[in-house]
Amino acid sequence: MKFSKDQYILRNFSKIQHKQWELYIITRIVHNLNDPEIEFVCQQLIKTKDRKRYLADLCFPSLKLYYEIDEAHHSSSINKLKDEHRQREIIDATDFEEKRIKIFNKNNDDRNILEINREVDLFISYIKKRKRIFKKDGKFNPWNYENKFSPKIHINRGYIDVEDNVVFLKHKDALKCFGYNGGDYQRATWRIKGTKKYVWFPKLYENKLWNNHLSEDFKNITMKKKDNSKIERISKDEMIVFAHYQDLLGQVVYKFLGEFHKSKDKTNNYKWVFERKKTKIKLDEYNYS
Repeated sequence: MKFSKDQYILRNFSKIQHKQWELYIITRIVHNLNDPEIEFVCQQLIKTKDRKRYLADLCFPSLKLYYEIDEAHHSSSINKLKDEHRQREIIDATDFEEKRIKIFNKNNDDRNILEINREVDLFISYIKKRKRIFKKDGKFNPWNYENKFSPKIHINRGYIDVEDNVVFLKHKDALKCFGYNGGDYQRATWRIKGTKKYVWFPKLYENKLWNNHLSEDFKNITMKKKDNSKIERISKDEMIVFAHYQDLLGQVVYKFLGEFHKSKDKTNNYKWVFERKKTKIKLDEYNYS
């Protein structure tokens, strides 16, 4: 199911409906900013290099900026240290700038809403300024939600890169990057014409028949039968992987993880191991006619 941009925005807000201050502040920012070119994500999942997971309260990916809304429980010494450690890890993982707002005073009581409004409005001004700087430096990409899942963007620029968080909604959209021009395609693999390579859409978790696993460093995929039975020998040694995921809004997507090759040393009759060889793939060698 593909969400419209309106549905996407409303679902973002629904994720924080139980957090009163967070909902109030974020909706104020979005409404007063009133800029459809700036993408925002509530509760943005951020994975660090050592596979820790954090949720940023409000994230602006195109501006490399995120906003944290601190409630009273953040005031303790232990939680302050945790926040500092969390901040370092997120910045190290994303190179994003962090801004914070505290909604409590020194007595751990909620601040006056007018004070909150003034501080939030200063942050909105900062967002606008940051956008102007990014545009001047040629670093700003306007939010084009409708084309976010389109293969045309990647085909036109000639490559796909793990660093760009490439995702598609359908198998056929990923396959178009490699010369496919047919209709809907539901099978787990597709051979790229004129090559020995396959595009693979694995579920990297236990499912009906398989128990596949992605290593913590994203460099290895282990493929096993759920019942530990022997795997039928098939000559599929080079795989371009788009893994089956469910995003934070409940939407199923296929995420590009790179090109993996079967390891002869680690593979046996009951376990296939694929090692990542590329995180960026040039597409201009494939035929799009």
